[in-house]
Order: sequence, then structure tokens, then C-alpha cells
Amino acid sequence: DARRALRAMADGDGRYLLNMAEELFAIPPGPNGEAQRFDTAQLAAAVQRRMPLYDKSQEGHYNLISALHKSLRGSDTDAALYWFARMLAGGEDPRYIARRLVRFAVEDVGLADPQALVQALAAWDAYERLGSPEGELALVQCVIYLGTAPKSNAAYKAAGAASRAARETGSLMPPKHILNAPTRLMRDLGYGRGYQYDHDQAEAFSGQNYFPEGMARQVFYNPAERGFEREIRKRLEYWQKLRQQREAATAQGDGS
Repeated sequence: DARRALRAMADGDGRYLLNMAEELFAIPPGPNGEAQRFDTAQLAAAVQRRMPLYDKSQEGHYNLISALHKSLRGSDTDAALYWFARMLAGGEDPRYIARRLVRFAVEDVGLADPQALVQALAAWDAYERLGSPEGELALVQCVIYLGTAPKSNAAYKAAGAASRAARETGSLMPPKHILNAPTRLMRDLGYGRGYQYDHDQAEAFSGQNYFPEGMARQVFYNPAERGFEREIRKRLEYWQKLRQQREAATAQGDGS
């Protein structure tokens, strides 16, 4: 009866079953040195006393992944390692954790460290190749990398801002100068007219407007002054300076 109860508690999860079996084997022998025998009630009491509280379909599952995610976001690597270990001890599928680490890499690290996504994907791939328990070390390495990486949600915020603008502006057409003109009619309508091939321009930058006509220029991506995004910010500021110079030169030419 107790063995049937143990299988029922595992609910088809072989890893969780093995974890419970390991905990039961670790229970000290009885007074005479013999292994203890449990009925169903004794088994439930022993497992509940020794196994971490974790229900993969209920609140414990979401509480622990939230704790892991927020510990990483807060750059508390040791706390993140603890919650990672708690999830494994509770029988969580390491693949689920790997997916969440990939999400964290793009949501909370982003371009502040472009290697974060590479590390997360490599760790997931390593786990798939090695399995448990060896592959779990790759996930540990990933947790440490993400916890110690510079953080930025600029790309995440840019995606949201661009999506809102796309919904609000409806079906505005691209400006004609960046449209291809495969037919004479399209050329007569002005498709492609005035397009400047950036590689032929100074600094390989034309400064032309690529937003729809009638839509003011928007700034969706605002990189942080952290990690690699500091370098990206310098590039964007440089291109904006060139754009303003080209616009001023064009306005001066039109005025003359």
C-alpha cells in the first residue's frame, strides 16, 4: 500500500519518485539496525517531513520560479542558486528552468550583455545532451552568468513601445523612397525615387527617414548606461548627430 501511495504521489514524474526514494533511503535504521517499514500514513508523514514543499501545478511551482527570476534580476546570485536548487530538489523538470533562463536572458539582461542569450541557449543544449544530473551543472553555470551579468530591460520595453505604436498607427505605408519599384507604373508613382544607398554615403549612413509619411519619428529603444548597451548608446547618439547634420544641410539647401 505504501509503495502504491508513493507512486501515486509521484503522479507519473519519475524524477520526483526517485527524489522521494532517495529521501526514504536516507532515513536512519530502526533500533535493531533494521530498515524501517512504513504503512501509508507513516510514509506520508516521512515524505512530508523530509521533502521540500513543491507542487509543480500549484502555487509552489510559481512561487519558486518567481523567486529565481527576481533573485537573478536583483543580481543576487547566491539566492538564485538556492532557489534553483530548491526547484530541482522538488522534482522540477530542468528543461522548464532552462526555458525560463533563456527568457530571463532576453528580458532582463538583453543587450547589456549579448552573450547572456548565448550562454542560456548553450546551457539548455548541454543539458539536452548530458541529461541529469551531469547536465544540471550547465544550468548552474548559466544561473551564475545571468546573476552576475549587467541588467537591462531596454529591449523588452522597446518591443512593447513599438507594438503599441504599430497598433495605434494602423496601416500606414512605408515612405515611397524605400519601396522597390519593379514596374514602370511604380516608378512613375515615385516608388524608390530619392533613395540613398547607405553604403555609398559618408560613414555608410544616409540619415534618411524610414518612418511612414505623416508619422513623427519615435524613440522606442533607450539603452541603459550599463554593460555593452553603453557602447550601443554611443552609436545611437553618433547616428542621431549625423542625422541632425544631414537634416540641417538639407534644410539649408532648400532655403537657398
